[in-house]
Amino acid sequence: MRIINYFESDEKNHWLSEIRKADWGAAIFLSKLLSKETFFHATGENSKVLMLTEGNKLISFCTYAERDDIQPTELSPWVGFVYTFPEYRGHRYAGLLMDEVERLAKKDGVSKVYISTNHVGLYEKYGCEFMTEMKDMDGELSRIYVKKIKDVD
Repeated sequence: MRIINYFESDEKNHWLSEIRKADWGAAIFLSKLLSKETFFHATGENSKVLMLTEGNKLISFCTYAERDDIQPTELSPWVGFVYTFPEYRGHRYAGLLMDEVERLAKKDGVSKVYISTNHVGLYEKYGCEFMTEMKDMDGELSRIYVKKIKDVD
């Protein structure tokens, strides 16, 4: 298994078709942002789509982005669009992506990353702590988690 950045791949069309296989509305939205080339406009110019892959199979993906669905806010960066395909769930593969986010955050000198979700009990497994609730872009309340990045002041 390896983690690749969608934007550094020579096979963007293949990976986009894999993302489109996800049975989740947010993944469909992500695929539209990517296909219409509006991803950076929506999430920030340094944002990334990280994909856990095995050969040409997509196992799990997420974004590491300047902005997410909580706007406007001073909080940044965000982990978003976290998805693991059903046949791969239960193996903590999202944790491998969270480890990569932590590595990137350290490299960027970031001491905290944020997650907007309605899940309870998922992100706590990866060292995230519930912080507050905030309204997302649709006006719905979302749980905000924070992951403190070790060894960054």
